[in-house]
Amino acid sequence: MIVEKSAVVRKVAKRILTADNRFVAEAATAGEALAMIEADMPDTIIVEVNPADMELLDFLRAVRAMESETRPVIIVAMIEMDLVQMTKAKRAGADDYLLKPFDRMQLLNRFEQVTAAAA
Repeated sequence: MIVEKSAVVRKVAKRILTADNRFVAEAATAGEALAMIEADMPDTIIVEVNPADMELLDFLRAVRAMESETRPVIIVAMIEMDLVQMTKAKRAGADDYLLKPFDRMQLLNRFEQVTAAAA
């Protein structure tokens, strides 16, 4: 799942990830994502550092509080490395980080690294 207010970023990330026959859900807001996640927990969530309608830490805590057999890998997409924000996100439930803008190689490498580590 990709949680990103920019339709362009969502479209690019989805195109990259679906090239390997992955199913990728999209959400423009954290609230929309939480509703979708509650219905069907994804294996991986890529969420921007500043979701449109909710604080990142609240979103992370909400996902981690949901009961599910699946514990998704959560990757936070950031424009710049911010150690304070990264530490807070990690404590709230983030697993890894991805710098934006990303290219095909960066996104696939990060996605494969974190999903392999979670397996």
